Amino acid sequence: MLLTDAPTRVLFFTGKGGVGKTSVACATAVRLARAGRRVLLVSTDPASNLDEVLGVSLAPEPRPVPGVPGLAAANLDPVAAAAAWRERAVGPYRGLLPAAAITSMEEQLSGACTVEIAAFDAFSQLLGDPAATAAYDHVVFDTAPTGHTLRLLALPAAWSDFLETSTGGASCLGPLAGLEGQRHLYAATVAALTDPAQTTLVLVARPETSALREAERTRAELDHLGVSRPVLVVNGVFRSVVTDDPLATAMEARGAAALAALPPGLAALPRVDLPLLAVAPMGAAGVEGLLAGVVTDPALPPAMDPPATGTLAALVATLAAPGHGLVMTMGKGGVGKTTVAAAVAVALARRGHRVHLSTTDPAAHLADTVALAVPGLTVSRIDPAAETAAYTAEVLATAGAGLDARGRALLEEDLRSPCTEEIAVFRAFARTVAEAAGGFVVLDTAPTGHTLLLLDASEAYHREVSRVPSATPDFVRSLLPRLRDPAFTRVLLVTLPEATPVHEAAALGRDLARAGIHPFAWVVNASLTPLALRDPILRARRAHEAPYLAEVVATGAPVALVPWQAEAPTGPDRLAALAGG
Repeated sequence: MLLTDAPTRVLFFTGKGGVGKTSVACATAVRLARAGRRVLLVSTDPASNLDEVLGVSLAPEPRPVPGVPGLAAANLDPVAAAAAWRERAVGPYRGLLPAAAITSMEEQLSGACTVEIAAFDAFSQLLGDPAATAAYDHVVFDTAPTGHTLRLLALPAAWSDFLETSTGGASCLGPLAGLEGQRHLYAATVAALTDPAQTTLVLVARPETSALREAERTRAELDHLGVSRPVLVVNGVFRSVVTDDPLATAMEARGAAALAALPPGLAALPRVDLPLLAVAPMGAAGVEGLLAGVVTDPALPPAMDPPATGTLAALVATLAAPGHGLVMTMGKGGVGKTTVAAAVAVALARRGHRVHLSTTDPAAHLADTVALAVPGLTVSRIDPAAETAAYTAEVLATAGAGLDARGRALLEEDLRSPCTEEIAVFRAFARTVAEAAGGFVVLDTAPTGHTLLLLDASEAYHREVSRVPSATPDFVRSLLPRLRDPAFTRVLLVTLPEATPVHEAAALGRDLARAGIHPFAWVVNASLTPLALRDPILRARRAHEAPYLAEVVATGAPVALVPWQAEAPTGPDRLAALAGG
């Protein structure tokens, strides 16, 4: 087995949400432990389901996994780490500085970048300090640091005192100020990440075009940062065992076509294909067989009638009633947000409405999904590169105008921070939302973490992006009230009828509610429940959908069920068929 025959000491598993990277990471760790190795399995994902997959209760400190001698596991909690990080920075000044100054410091360290850097700091203690993991032969990470984190740490200004004295502002380097004592630890961590003799990066994807495109984007970004030659794991490759099931035949063909069209960068990588199982493996014993690639006849769970759900067509009719407004599709990566957004937009346009369909997701391919022009429908993409260039020029022309040469050079470097891109995209997001006052705007939003960053930025705009000394645009001031207005904004939580996507969407719904934004409805995509099937694997997967559909219905929000499609839902006619347009 490519992952376990001659493994490096460190293995990182990364990929879109819902592709099974936690299961593959767990399976690899269990197999290494069964071979007599001492293994530490660590999750750095704020939405980790490592506990659920292993069937144990975990903490930030390693705990033994029952039934697997030699294996310990830990959940690093980035949110808790960020809170501790913030208190370490602010605590020494309590009682010494005015309350307003303390509040300002806390605000500066409350953004998503602080969470990201705190998470990196926590796992750097494991990766960059050899003594911390000396008791283990292998360290397996479920979810590697993002390219965003590595780009941020590569900026020399992160290690200067410029941020403490600059009046020009900073996009997101504030959380890094004063970290000189950690510099060598972080350098050792980045060195370990980029050393193929020490570390193997494993890209996990599904045999689906969108997941493989995202894997290629991740591969290219990490390669640019020096993390090269990863291993590609394609999880969930389906091969039907019957010949008289048209849907099974279509599913097998769609997967084969996606793999045949692998992007060149992925096609050149060493690759492992893992089969589609009847149900996601749970528990150490369950994940142990995943890497064996053996699919056995599944046992069906006890019969359970699926709960009553609605259709996407009925949901679109409700969305259309006000005649204008914002519709946002949100959820875990890989659940079909782009398809649902495109289907809703096409259906609204075919009802005679003026519709703008756009995306904040750098991995989305809206134009390819819609494919052909639809009267009344405008399709766009918020281009991060173009928005960043425009925002950078604005900042340099205003905040940078009065700086000396050194100050301007440092400001220019700060503007190369990845958070500058996020701020620029946020401004474009707010501008697009404003269009919904006179028509429909359908936004295919980015995966959960990035989406929450944008929403968090709307709360914190005055402190994060007000360095341009001009009046805050009306569309920015109006953004959060619009997002909180249920008559203006309708959030659709998109999920698959599986454990992890449902549970993460539910957690997202709770986070939105705390921000005063209440999800309008759920869309359960690619469901097998309404379909007639003969293949035993697919029949078992259909049976296992019922309890997760019940969880969604129990939220009390409207639920639209979208069946799995034998043909890829691209082009206006197929999209309209999904949503009754």
